[in-house]
Amino acid sequence: MLAVSTPVTSTASASRTRISTLFGRRLARVGAAMAVGLGVAAGISVAGAGVAGAAPVNCVSPPSANDVQVSDTASCGAKATEAGTAHAMAADSGTAVSVANGHSGATTYANGYGTSLGASTGSGQAYAVSLGGGIARSGAADGTTTVAIAGWGSGATADANGVDCVGALSLAFNLNTGQVCAMR
Repeated sequence: MLAVSTPVTSTASASRTRISTLFGRRLARVGAAMAVGLGVAAGISVAGAGVAGAAPVNCVSPPSANDVQVSDTASCGAKATEAGTAHAMAADSGTAVSVANGHSGATTYANGYGTSLGASTGSGQAYAVSLGGGIARSGAADGTTTVAIAGWGSGATADANGVDCVGALSLAFNLNTGQVCAMR
């Protein structure tokens, strides 16, 4: 329930106050979830830095129309059309794929048998990170920004249909709709 401490003179003013307060709370929750997720991802990356594995691969489009790279067991692919930008990076048996169309961008990172998939169109921005066997999928369209982060054996999805988190260490959010899920 929302409590307003100052007297409200009209219903329209109360409605605007409620919408503003709810939007502020939603924005604060998304920011907090994003900070926690990025902190977990950074901590896991640092903890796994001593593990021997495949050399990192880094795929970028443009300048290549379709950049695909494989090094031992790490692989990545990036494809951008029109004015899109796609960036995919993988290490230690990870697989990352990014596809962008229009004025959009897709960025993915995977390591430790993780799989990250990112796709964007219009002016959307999609980000997917998977660590230690996690599967992350992010899809964005027409000005939407989505983020999916999946840790050890978990799954995270953020796209036009909503957000979904499965297993521990998963986080997904859509900055435009304010939808957020997190499993710890």
